[in-house]
Amino acid sequence: MPDPRLNPVNGPAVQTRRVLRGDLLDFTADPGFALPAEAPGVRWRPDHVLLIDGERIAAIHPAGDPLPQDWADVPVTDHRGQLIMPGFIDTHVHCPQLDVIASYGAELLDWLNTYTFPAERRYVDPLVAREGAERFLHALWAHGTTSAVVFPTVHKVSAEALFDMASAHHMRLITGKVLMDRHAPEGLLDDVDQAEKDCIDLIDRFHGKARQSFAVTVRFAPTSTPEQLTMAGRLCQTYAGTYMQTHVAENRDEVRWVAELFPTARSYLDVYDRDGLIGPRAVLAHGIWLDANDRAVLKAHGAQIAHSPSSNLFLGSGLFNWLEAEREGVNVSLASDVGGGTSLSMLRNIADAYKIQALQGVRLSAWKALYTCTLGAASHLGLADEIGRLEPDCMADLAVWSMAQGPVAEHRDRVAQQRLARVLQEHLHERIFAWVTMGDERNLVSTYVAGQCVHSASSLVQAAVQ
Repeated sequence: MPDPRLNPVNGPAVQTRRVLRGDLLDFTADPGFALPAEAPGVRWRPDHVLLIDGERIAAIHPAGDPLPQDWADVPVTDHRGQLIMPGFIDTHVHCPQLDVIASYGAELLDWLNTYTFPAERRYVDPLVAREGAERFLHALWAHGTTSAVVFPTVHKVSAEALFDMASAHHMRLITGKVLMDRHAPEGLLDDVDQAEKDCIDLIDRFHGKARQSFAVTVRFAPTSTPEQLTMAGRLCQTYAGTYMQTHVAENRDEVRWVAELFPTARSYLDVYDRDGLIGPRAVLAHGIWLDANDRAVLKAHGAQIAHSPSSNLFLGSGLFNWLEAEREGVNVSLASDVGGGTSLSMLRNIADAYKIQALQGVRLSAWKALYTCTLGAASHLGLADEIGRLEPDCMADLAVWSMAQGPVAEHRDRVAQQRLARVLQEHLHERIFAWVTMGDERNLVSTYVAGQCVHSASSLVQAAVQ
């Protein structure tokens, strides 16, 4: 296994102390759906220095203040005029589906059979699984994402590959072998007894070690027999601290199918709830077609919906009512859901989320959106003491961003900066909203995981030139 402190961009030399200078943006509370000028919890610290010692943030203070004496020889990486934020947290994404991203012309169920399942069958090969995990994690970092809740495949080796790769870089990852024992092609089916043994082995080997967490991973209700769902619930109840991830109420045809397969269940969500799968560490993707009773169950258990805007639009699944969900006490996080989603960029997914809410008469602020995929997601996952904010003792998982790329975005940013003369929050929001709406991975300068640079745009440019 590679040394977890190796720097995958700059080579094997380990830099245990760093100082970054730039404009810091993070959140101390949920801004909600308040007007941007009135939103609470926005923490804007222009021209500050962030001190990283090993894997953690050591201190933050204005750039004009002198560095501590024992930091005097640490070089300062100057990002003045650029944005430093906590790394994004993607709460629902599929590792093997990079192979099928942007596949044409199908709704959910046909899309799974036509594109997804054939791609996932290849992950029975350990080499394919290792190469896929490496490609996937590097792709996350190249989009400013430093933590994720990930679906591998039904193959145990696919989960092992993700755990191994993430452990080597001390990346916070939540994943687990997918459970499917029916309604899938040969090569993607397991059985209840062996699947349970595989999950227990993965929990024993990886859960709680090197920033890894195991998730009981039910593909979705139709691909598990009642016996397997009962086993999955037993795992959740037996192994404290594990997560549960699945899909729920994404597509209307899917909802009708679940009703046919589970005629005694009150709803799609009830299929999971009656077997003990819904709890405070449950992450359920989509949740578009839930009713008020379902949302009350989610509230009671503290579970979260991983809203996947790009995927919902691309597959034509429906428009998630975010405001209604939160008014009824449901936790909501943001996710790319690649490959149904068309980009790993959380900025692009935020832009899609804005459009979905706008179609329903709701205006999603940049504050609410950015909070949701940083501190909000960390809080819902029970990890706010570790990730999602720029605070001493938190892990140094962060990303540096340029505010504009290209002449149109650069012009728009200059206009927004002119309005910032009085440093009013609403004018700052105008600038940040333009960045969110027009930005993507091309704006990313660098990404740090556990204090080490795992992605650098400048290194990529130099390699291209050479």
